Amino acid sequence: MEFPHIFWGVFGWMIFWAVTGSIATRYFYLRRDLDTSNAPFVGAMLGASTGPIGLVPLCLNTPELTTRLMVMPALASVGVLMIAFGFADPENFCVANGSFVASQIVNGLIIGIIYGFMALGLTLIFSILGVVSFAHGEFYMIGGMITYFLTKVWLPGINPILAISLACLAAFAIGAAFERMFLTPMYEGKVDRPVEYGILVTFGLAFTIQYFVQATAGANPLKASRYFDFPRIRLPSSADPWLIKTSRGNMELFETISISNPRFTAAVMCIIVFGALMFFLHRTWTGKALRAVSQDREAAAIAGINPDRMNMLAFALGGMIAALAGAMLVQAFSWLPQVGAIPAMRSFVILVLGGLGSIPGAFVGGVIVGLFEAAGTGCLPDPQKAASYIPAYGMIILTLTLLLRPTGLFGRRFATGAHGKF
Repeated sequence: MEFPHIFWGVFGWMIFWAVTGSIATRYFYLRRDLDTSNAPFVGAMLGASTGPIGLVPLCLNTPELTTRLMVMPALASVGVLMIAFGFADPENFCVANGSFVASQIVNGLIIGIIYGFMALGLTLIFSILGVVSFAHGEFYMIGGMITYFLTKVWLPGINPILAISLACLAAFAIGAAFERMFLTPMYEGKVDRPVEYGILVTFGLAFTIQYFVQATAGANPLKASRYFDFPRIRLPSSADPWLIKTSRGNMELFETISISNPRFTAAVMCIIVFGALMFFLHRTWTGKALRAVSQDREAAAIAGINPDRMNMLAFALGGMIAALAGAMLVQAFSWLPQVGAIPAMRSFVILVLGGLGSIPGAFVGGVIVGLFEAAGTGCLPDPQKAASYIPAYGMIILTLTLLLRPTGLFGRRFATGAHGKF
């Protein structure tokens, strides 16, 4: 697809003013001794959407950078880019077919919810232990593997909920045992360089799990059957344009939006478990203890909380959450011992995008990544190229986040001894 000059002109204009705005806004806020953590992001988005019209008043007045002032320019810049894209390729489904756009948005939201849920486990581990687990993708993989073998090989006919629960318990046990044996020495003064040790030992766990599964289960792709079928309904009538149709494999809304059964059930399960996790963290004593350790380890110990026990619980819970995501998605994708690599990479992107240690940020970041991938794959005319570019979209988001807002959307600068804040 060749874009006309108007597209490249608008795109170049946006890039120029985004870079100018990022540098200029930080300079003016720093000159007046104001907080500059959000200044590059706001300046870049405002410059890209309005050019000097909005950028000059911002630099001269240097107002407080509220959430509204951060979100509105970002949305406006996306709108400007989409308008330019529409002029460039009027026949593209992204601008010419409303049904296609609605379907991409809905499916992007669904897969984004699943991405965000998987990143929750990584966020939880980092918040408590201060370690980024490089075995997170392997917990995702073994969750799907155990569920597949329970439902298809070992106990055919078992209730899927029971199989998923057993897979989660197995991942929880593996995570707890690994943390107790290999990560606890980091906090007992037995390791000289704990950060490097944490990276290497979780890498070792990842290789061990992956090749153990490959040696025992083989390298052939596996896929579980659908856990639940949609009921066959059609509401309210075939003559009414407002219509919901369901079949065993898909749901159709308004005759335009098709939703995959496995992804829909996985997204619903993720939302339910996310709500349960937030209730656990904010309403139970153990959850409050986890939050206390994430904010100040020493103060939590003085208050009678055992930080080592919270470390074990956090790592085990993080692995269990990743396993649950894998157990729900083994019915949607072909499963291999290497299947966790790409989801783990997305989790790292979401961890940075949402803000290190922020659980709500992880969920919101997952939705953003899902929508960005849906837009990227839907707007490229060649489906094969669009699918091959999917991993690149996350890297684009990661690069922009590190350049414009290194603390992430909901992140903060950590105090000494703190790794995150739920």
